[in-house]
Amino acid sequence: MPASPFDSAHLHTLFPTGETARLFSDSAEVRAMMLVEGTLAKVQGAHGVIPEISAAAIHRASLELQIDPGGLASATGENGVSTPALVAAFRDLMQAPEHAQYLHWGATSQDIQDTALMLRLRQALSHAETHLDAILKDLATLADAHAQTPMTARTYGQHATPTSFGAQVAQWGWPLLTLRKALPELRESCLLVSLSGAAGTASVLGDDPAALRRDLAEKLGLNDPGHSWHTDRTPILRIADWMTRAALACGKMGQDLILATQSGIGEVILGGTGASSTMPQKQNPVAPSVLKALAAHAQGLNATLQGAAVHSQQRDGAAWFTEWLTLPQLVLTATASLTHTASLAQTIRPNTDSMQATLDSTGGLVLAEALSFALARQMPRPEAQAATKTLCKEARETGRPLEEIARAAYPDLPSGVFDTAQQTGTAAPEARAFVDAVRG
Repeated sequence: MPASPFDSAHLHTLFPTGETARLFSDSAEVRAMMLVEGTLAKVQGAHGVIPEISAAAIHRASLELQIDPGGLASATGENGVSTPALVAAFRDLMQAPEHAQYLHWGATSQDIQDTALMLRLRQALSHAETHLDAILKDLATLADAHAQTPMTARTYGQHATPTSFGAQVAQWGWPLLTLRKALPELRESCLLVSLSGAAGTASVLGDDPAALRRDLAEKLGLNDPGHSWHTDRTPILRIADWMTRAALACGKMGQDLILATQSGIGEVILGGTGASSTMPQKQNPVAPSVLKALAAHAQGLNATLQGAAVHSQQRDGAAWFTEWLTLPQLVLTATASLTHTASLAQTIRPNTDSMQATLDSTGGLVLAEALSFALARQMPRPEAQAATKTLCKEARETGRPLEEIARAAYPDLPSGVFDTAQQTGTAAPEARAFVDAVRG
């Protein structure tokens, strides 16, 4: 198998990342770094830190020149960072040493690479937002249509009490809606420019480095942190956390769909299910299985990435390299999760006959909780629980319906105790609350 399925010729459709994958290509990284260098020069020229004519030449060159990422490999292997090689190639291609000498003036490699990363993360979040909007719209439609469609809730894998399919859909959707609502603040606090110089002190960035940083942020459409964040990886970790939570929320949905489509349950029907190479009768829940795998992958990547918060002193190569090894993979993992979920949300439909058959197959045991509380109106609660357990045991041992046994013992039971439609609690309101939150 290839080292990365995301850019594999035959596996990439199983782990689809679309336009987001291009953001983490060599060419995209180089292009983003050149954009940062050109914009920095433009800002420095406006502030008189470098000659304005040189700033204009550098900015123009940053938009026009093409740098081959492969040509940076040798020097990057030696330096441990690609910025020095990029600056050298940039200067050489400009063929104007009188201007090129002012390229990268006072900045450090991390300023350029962190800022370039933020430009790409901004686009990655935008792509994720598009997927989330589509997912939430479709889940809201599904929850609305089936707010009152009864099904069996399960805890510890066992039949619990009645719920509705709409409430189940809302459970999938709430974490995703929370993520969607978190995006504005995440962008504001985490999509930051970096401009602090070699050791975070901006020692050679002119008389007013804070103004340079502020203007660079404005020109690039990023935010000004107001301080150096070379070793404060909070912005990276928070974005990574957001991506991880997205993958986990999708993974929860995938896990539920695997269980709901398995043989003997069949309460959900999926479009685009997978075929077996040898068993023609099978329709495998491929996309839900991918979601579960991606969730596990995201957990591991994020756990490793958290270690990047422990930067030694003013810069730590090992911690920085850890980000390079994990963050792109984590973003692509979340993207693939959201892409699959967006497709699934369009094709999911409940098998209401199977849902009702499951409810009926319990012989009324799924309504045992309702029975115990009905009995609690006639006797102390502990006695009601004990009596209900006795009735349930008899129902299991004899195969007789729980209602028949319970009414024979307690003829005054309310009529609605064994009416599934009356025992779904807040399932329908929960589903509609989710719908209103999405549409509101």
